[in-house]
Amino acid sequence: MKSSYFHTQNGTILLHSCCAHCAAYTVDYLRQQGYEVSALWYNPNIHPYMEHQYRLEAMQSLAQQMNLPLIVTEGYDIIDYFRQVVGHESQRCQYCFKLRLSKTAEIAHQMGFGAFTTTLLISPHQKHDLLREIGDEVAGEKGIDFLYADLRKRYSDSRRMTMGLNLYRQQYCGCVYSEWERYANQV
Repeated sequence: MKSSYFHTQNGTILLHSCCAHCAAYTVDYLRQQGYEVSALWYNPNIHPYMEHQYRLEAMQSLAQQMNLPLIVTEGYDIIDYFRQVVGHESQRCQYCFKLRLSKTAEIAHQMGFGAFTTTLLISPHQKHDLLREIGDEVAGEKGIDFLYADLRKRYSDSRRMTMGLNLYRQQYCGCVYSEWERYANQV
């Protein structure tokens, strides 16, 4: 399977959601393209645990406000995340993307969705070439289409959409490494 700009066979898509603020515009965009969208919360990279919970609560609130079905995976697989990235810190995004997109594709395939994608594609801070490469790889492994859409130019639109919703707004990508990079120089 390859990444696609086309409609899926059954018009459904599972959207991996990293946070509420990135999800808002992405959901609207996918709906405007004619997709029936459901979101998935699977982010074992987010550290510490309370940060994970704040972001999950914000996503649950947004899902309710947007009438968006939200699937929340059980547990907090931070051990799996660290097993993937420790010793590969300079390539941590690659391992993190693969972990989260693999789970999304697996669940999408099991539940009969036509395709999967991720809200990471709206962030100007993410590595799009790597996301697309991993999305295509995972799609082939799991037998389901990956929908790639470069939404980086709409990042500020998504932030504006959520501004008045009183949602928790994170200050770093999610992992302990990004938290350190964000705050280390401020000391």
